[in-house]
Amino acid sequence: MIRDDACGTLFVYQTPADVAKALADFFIDQARNAIEARGRFVVALAGGTTPRATYALFTQAPYCDAIDWDAVEFYFGDERCVPPDNDQSNYKTAYDAFLGPMRIAPEQVHRMHGEDDPQQAALAYRRDLAQTLGDEPSFDLVMLGMGPDGHTASLFPGENPLTDDQERVRAVYATSHNQWRLTLTPSLLNASLAVVFAVTGADKNAALTAVREGPKDPTKYPAQIICPPNESTFVWLADGAAAGSKR
Repeated sequence: MIRDDACGTLFVYQTPADVAKALADFFIDQARNAIEARGRFVVALAGGTTPRATYALFTQAPYCDAIDWDAVEFYFGDERCVPPDNDQSNYKTAYDAFLGPMRIAPEQVHRMHGEDDPQQAALAYRRDLAQTLGDEPSFDLVMLGMGPDGHTASLFPGENPLTDDQERVRAVYATSHNQWRLTLTPSLLNASLAVVFAVTGADKNAALTAVREGPKDPTKYPAQIICPPNESTFVWLADGAAAGSKR
């Protein structure tokens, strides 16, 4: 474990499978606390390989019986502008891995409508957040990943991640992927009682080092813009390959 109060606490594990389990354990802990305190748990899910492995764990013991899944409200940190049955869809990843097998009620799942016009889909998600979470929406947990280029959610290098930050949700054209995406903005991602990054693979090592230890330049490394208030829980879960010499 490596502690850095400015950048969150980094926990290093041996393998990606270990990270997936640690992420599942963290999710369950946060859910139990929220349900006990407020009667529900509000989470923003992430896409990517490591969350997919975690989602699969939720369908197995002990996780499938660890919490009252009927008390969980699911949102998404970002989405590709594709239909919900497209393999690139973050919603499809979560649905296939656990929302479907666990028979999570549709009204508990607030997906971004990537199949719609990007600007209209962003507006619709803003309205959904306001209607379900209020005028100042926040989450109990935000789950995030990070790409080898230092992007997180759909905040990509080369553009100020604070662009239209007050909108909370915006459409983004990812030039590097030649694709429209929808993303929550930093003000909303940071408005959470807990934020967790899950990062695996040697291809993430340079970005992880730069984000946590390098000069602050969120336009180059958007993951640096994630900095929840001190009273929030902020952790990084990484495997040895991503953490490199920090292990």
